Amino acid sequence: MDSLNTSIPFQILNYGCKVNTYDGGLLEKRLSGAGFLLRNEPKLYILNTCAVTAEATKEAVRTIRKIRMKSPDCVIVVTGCGAQVDTDKFQNLPGVDLIVANSHKGQIEYLVHEYLGGRLKERVFKSNIFKKSDLEEGGGLEEGHTRSFLKIQDGCNSFCTYCVIPFARGKSRSLTVDSLIHRTRQLVDEGVKEVVLTGVHIGDYEFGLEKLVEELLLKTKVERLRLTSLEPVEISDRLMNLFNDERLCPHFHMSIQSATTSILTRMKRQYDAQAVEDSLNQIARKQPNAFVGMDVIAGFPGEGEDEFLETYRRLERLPWTRLHVFPYSERPGTYAVRLDGQNDRAVVLRRADRLRELSQTRFQKIAREQIGRTKKVLVLKNNQGISRDYWAIKWNSQNFSTNQEVDLIPNGVEFASSGLFLTI
Repeated sequence: MDSLNTSIPFQILNYGCKVNTYDGGLLEKRLSGAGFLLRNEPKLYILNTCAVTAEATKEAVRTIRKIRMKSPDCVIVVTGCGAQVDTDKFQNLPGVDLIVANSHKGQIEYLVHEYLGGRLKERVFKSNIFKKSDLEEGGGLEEGHTRSFLKIQDGCNSFCTYCVIPFARGKSRSLTVDSLIHRTRQLVDEGVKEVVLTGVHIGDYEFGLEKLVEELLLKTKVERLRLTSLEPVEISDRLMNLFNDERLCPHFHMSIQSATTSILTRMKRQYDAQAVEDSLNQIARKQPNAFVGMDVIAGFPGEGEDEFLETYRRLERLPWTRLHVFPYSERPGTYAVRLDGQNDRAVVLRRADRLRELSQTRFQKIAREQIGRTKKVLVLKNNQGISRDYWAIKWNSQNFSTNQEVDLIPNGVEFASSGLFLTI
């Protein structure tokens, strides 16, 4: 496709998970290559939407309305998971010019080009996502960023009862080890210090997650390698042994959702409460100073007070760093909306608050334990950085160059509206 002579300024708004961030980097790269200009005052808005909850789509709808009021003459394109599963919500929304579902995301620069030229007869581009086989390589690096996401896998075959993502992303499919080695080398050559392996379900990586990590550590010069969400049964001895290489960041994000077997069964998760215990204890034994974050859903259908207390008390005595608590909310299109035992919203929110209180107490306690410990910190921007073990670091007087790694010793903890920071 020839570059656009108009050089229209654009902006991408990414919602949701790290996979979407990866996709956003790829969209940015492709649109720039097609002649569009990345600018802060755009005429073209690309909303790369999330669909994990109904609220995620509502948020995108609110954003569209605000953009249209602020800039009535701009072009608004909706893509991503919301465009795939909530197409009607955007199709019926005044102000949306073009809808490009995940099934057609790989054609977005062409479709936008044709739309601007007045050559499109349709406004919605969507097809069966389960027939999509490509993963759209080459994304993950956004302008001005020092870390890069690397999508190794997309789609999901699990069909958990609360989750709509298989219908938004399609079947599980993986990039080859060789292609990921090649892309990692490219990123390193471009100056990227940290590569984050991401996917919808990286534990389902077709060629073996442990093998991939081994090969990336052996055959590339990546300085920092980080993993995203794992399930308890994916914490293997082989994987844990790889953390002996200090380039593999001691940071785990565990997708547990519940710590009660009966609720895990209703969720259609492929493990039980004992597996949750075993995985967290194994991490604590082999990487005692690792940062361990976990996703937990509060108030899932069938979760009575006894089931909630079982999860709460189990988490209370297990080793971890921080909880990411999600109050259960009905997601149209999922099996969970048909389950009996739906909880009142007030009950759901109360349980979520209790888990957040548990998390905050634990998180602050462990944060204070970091004072005096040397951290290898990747300098980002605005006098902030991120340590290998995933602590956000903040300073005032030091003058470090962006994208260098420095050894720093925290001497305090700061609680800000934007989060918790270890301070220098």
